[in-house]
Amino acid sequence: MHFSSTRLADILGAFSQRKILVIGDLMLDEFLWGKVTRISPEAPVPVVDIQRRAAYPGGAANVARNLASLGAHTSLSGVIGQDEPGHHLVRLLSEEGIATNSIRKTPLRPTTHKTRICAITRQLHDHLEIEDQQQIVRVDDETRAPLDPESKQWLFNQLRGEIASHDAVIIEDYAKGLIDQDLVTLVIHEAQAHGKIVAVDPNPNNPFDWSGATVLKPNRREAFLAAGLPYAQTEEAVLMAAAVLQKKHAIKQLLITLGEAGMLLLEKGQKPYHTPTRAQDVFDVSGAGDTAIAAFTLALAAGADGIEAAEIANHAAGVVVGKLGTATLNVQELQDIFTQSQGSASSR
Repeated sequence: MHFSSTRLADILGAFSQRKILVIGDLMLDEFLWGKVTRISPEAPVPVVDIQRRAAYPGGAANVARNLASLGAHTSLSGVIGQDEPGHHLVRLLSEEGIATNSIRKTPLRPTTHKTRICAITRQLHDHLEIEDQQQIVRVDDETRAPLDPESKQWLFNQLRGEIASHDAVIIEDYAKGLIDQDLVTLVIHEAQAHGKIVAVDPNPNNPFDWSGATVLKPNRREAFLAAGLPYAQTEEAVLMAAAVLQKKHAIKQLLITLGEAGMLLLEKGQKPYHTPTRAQDVFDVSGAGDTAIAAFTLALAAGADGIEAAEIANHAAGVVVGKLGTATLNVQELQDIFTQSQGSASSR
């Protein structure tokens, strides 16, 4: 499918006028990079001499970061701890212009904090010395316990006020204890009452009823798990899993991300629409799903139909997998990859 330049410009131009609320499990992703020069005398493990470090918003916060990078007015709702990772996360979000007034800080649970320690190596590739990295270990500090009653009530009160003032809501479930059926029901009911879009990135470990949501966006593995079917690679098997999910949940759209095979959109009364990957190079697929649901939802809010939104999401994911880490993209990069893909198609 090809957009006219005018149609694409209209949709992308509306991004900065839209307000999106993201609700979900908030995380701080920290990366430590260093060189391995020896094995520890204490145990048969490498010793990493740290040379640089960085931290990024993770989980639902990475979806919000993607939306803000695309120009949307973005708000984030969730719960973090009264700890340094939580304070650091809020600082990072504020620096990117993301509203944090609906984030609850509580001493009753830690901020989900994932620390990845990576070894930096150098290798010769096409006669050029390039830097590579290998993750040695990931350290998680988190709880998956349900919210305490006071935090849950505070969050519900905030959401009743926030949903009406946004164009769309994204629910991001990483199964860390925030999302439960009560919250899902509240969000969908409030969104329906105010005519708002609800997009869901589900977790197969939480078999909630998502009926009434606008779009459900699992990846291939999650789709099979949620449908209770054995994993398979064939298109027929994916369509079978999709049919189970459509019957199980009363939703308008089902968007299944297929990794290197692109995305599959299913809408009631329409033929399945498959869009192949637009990635030119793949360096890191982490965070691509976050980019996909952010771009798809924002495009819907900007007036795109399902197929147009799927194409925008697929092109956006094609940009971020060409970057290292949990990357984002801006509208110009999105415009550029459309230009490149259309140019490639016309030359064939």
